[in-house]
Amino acid sequence: MSPEPLTAERILEATEEVLRRHGPGKATVVDVARALGVSHGSVYRHFGTKAALREAVTKRWLDRTADELRHIAGRREQSADGVLRAWLAALFAAKRQKAGGDPELFATYEVLLDGSSGVVAAHLADLVGQLTVIVEAGVARGEFTAVPGGAAATAEALFHATSRFHDPAHAPEWSRPGIGDAFEATVELLVRGLTATAGREPGRSRGH
Repeated sequence: MSPEPLTAERILEATEEVLRRHGPGKATVVDVARALGVSHGSVYRHFGTKAALREAVTKRWLDRTADELRHIAGRREQSADGVLRAWLAALFAAKRQKAGGDPELFATYEVLLDGSSGVVAAHLADLVGQLTVIVEAGVARGEFTAVPGGAAATAEALFHATSRFHDPAHAPEWSRPGIGDAFEATVELLVRGLTATAGREPGRSRGH
């Protein structure tokens, strides 16, 4: 039987496992090549540098979360505040799971975040873009009122207002008692602000 072709996807899968085993500080391209049974030169033919490989595997890891959130953002059978609550809850849950359940890859994400990585910047822009879609839908249906600057400015404000629940700088807080209540209170305050002047009574939505 001929050996399985070396593809970018196989390299990324192996890199994830190597990072989980050794962490971002100790994992090397040689470790990845050894796990695949190939030379490190073969890996470099797909990814020119160690940094490029690390960015690619982080993008793949982040995209899984972004894709799940995008599905929520596109819901139209649910009220806009219900969608917003669900999206923010899913983002918080995903970040908590990654920090606690996949710490080595989360640490890799933090390394790229500190280095102003284009991959991380694109991920954050994608998340704000999804929030913009939610706000636009809510405004169009008369359920939300955007701040001056429109839906994009409102989405940016929502993202920053909830940073305690998704920014890696706050990860040590995510396992503390009361963090769930703090999250609910923050989201409630934000939803009330969005709906208070949109012709609706603020509070929990029927679609939540």
